[in-house]
Amino acid sequence: MEDYRGQVLELARLLDYQSGSVVSRELLSLKTGTLTVFAFDKGQGLSEHTAPFDATVLGLEGEAEITISGAAQRLGKGEMLIMPAHQPHALKACEPFKMLLIMIRA
Repeated sequence: MEDYRGQVLELARLLDYQSGSVVSRELLSLKTGTLTVFAFDKGQGLSEHTAPFDATVLGLEGEAEITISGAAQRLGKGEMLIMPAHQPHALKACEPFKMLLIMIRA
């Protein structure tokens, strides 16, 4: 994994979209948490799952529908959503969508 510490990063440019795919790049991986950039082609997503700690999504480009415990919300560029620990959540890209996922372990 490349060490991005100390660098100015233009997050949306770190990954390109791939047709029919989800692409990710981990920027930081520590015992206390991770930073990962994702690029989702339109219609792609993450199936419903839970996490043992809160997960924060920051929209970088495009728009996605994020469902938390059955309640759907739209998230776009510059918007942030904190997904609570232990609650089922899923994501589907309404159009090509890029995001930063911030996971901080408690």
